[in-house]
Amino acid sequence: VQLQASGGGLVQAGGSLRLSCAASGRAFNSYALGWFRQAPGKEREFVAGISRSGSNTYYADSVKGRFTISRDNAKNTVYLQMNSLKPEDTELYYCAAGEFSGATKEYEYDLWGRGTQVTVSS
Repeated sequence: VQLQASGGGLVQAGGSLRLSCAASGRAFNSYALGWFRQAPGKEREFVAGISRSGSNTYYADSVKGRFTISRDNAKNTVYLQMNSLKPEDTELYYCAAGEFSGATKEYEYDLWGRGTQVTVSS
């Protein structure tokens, strides 16, 4: 499976963006999926994750109530709907795939896509 994230851009504080991550290859629905983000000079941090079926989702406290992760296994795509964006959400966002639902650590994910930049202006 190869992952390709898209949908980043520049938005004003309070606005919304939806990130997409399309996967090529087979067995997309055999992977748990996650979104991470990274600011320059900082470690990559977990944002949101979703189980194989999409029935379970989990979030970092910093985005809970504002971001929603979802997946469409028929389209081999995972999404991150980001609402009420804040300047501190300005980071490079990555999608990732791994074996374990509930994983929040970078090392728990095996496959990574290239990041998409999200910039929130104040």
